[in-house]
Amino acid sequence: MNDEALRALVRDAIARVSSRASDPPVSDAPALLHVMHPSAYQYALPPSDGPCIIEPGVQCNHCGYCQTHGH
Repeated sequence: MNDEALRALVRDAIARVSSRASDPPVSDAPALLHVMHPSAYQYALPPSDGPCIIEPGVQCNHCGYCQTHGH
């Protein structure tokens, strides 16, 4: 493939995407159900202004690690 053919492909792809930018996305693939992984669940713990729950020897820096399963 030469440079001119590659440029033509890129221009064509950009034109196709630009022409349907305002249209809602349409797909032939079945809709995928987004399920959150259990490790991403966050517990509702009160914010700590004292020591870290995970490592009590250091000050809490509000990283959120104690609110998750941590993996």
